[in-house]
Amino acid sequence: NNVLAIINLAECVTEHPVPHFIFSSSCTVYGEPDYVPVDEKHPVKSPSSPYGATKQMCEKILSDVSASSKLKVIALRYFNPAGAHPSALIGELPLNEPTNLVPVITRTAIGKIKEMIVYGNDYNTPDGSCIRDYIHVTDVAAAHVSALERLAENKSKINFEIFNLGTGRGCTVLEVVKTFEKVTGKKLNYKIGKRREGDVSAIYSDCKLANEKLNWKAERTLEEMLLS
Repeated sequence: NNVLAIINLAECVTEHPVPHFIFSSSCTVYGEPDYVPVDEKHPVKSPSSPYGATKQMCEKILSDVSASSKLKVIALRYFNPAGAHPSALIGELPLNEPTNLVPVITRTAIGKIKEMIVYGNDYNTPDGSCIRDYIHVTDVAAAHVSALERLAENKSKINFEIFNLGTGRGCTVLEVVKTFEKVTGKKLNYKIGKRREGDVSAIYSDCKLANEKLNWKAERTLEEMLLS
């Protein structure tokens, strides 16, 4: 879905032509990071998952297309989007069984999942569980608007730009669980399981480039994400 869809879109935008393209990329392109926080200069390493591999391929395709045409591309590398629009008209409800932490938590809270599993408590982190950088979906949406404005105003000097989207703060899985219990007053039924293959131990963002070039900054807290 990811790779073939981007090939089809790349053919369309060069044929018609469309001048601007914003791509939803992912921090998974970094693989197991050499350092944290991760900035855009961090090497793109062998991915830890097939999903990360497809995002790497899509970035490469768009980079090549932009190098051989007038197409200007901004790739936004999301860290871990979570939460819902404040209207509650748009939420986080995956079609299939969720693998992302927050929808697993919410399904557990309402009883659709009887018991959630925290995959590993023996990582080199403060409480042994994985660290991720969670960002509110509304902040992600605002970054898209900023990216489009940058392209429309012709502020980008190169045809292919990359920006991290995160808060710059890493939270452990258990910290997210405890924060959800605190803000909602609901106790979660969970147990500690084995590590899950493909999970990196810790990754969180350096977003200074997006702060500066896009005039954007994540504003919403983990508490707001989980409460929404």
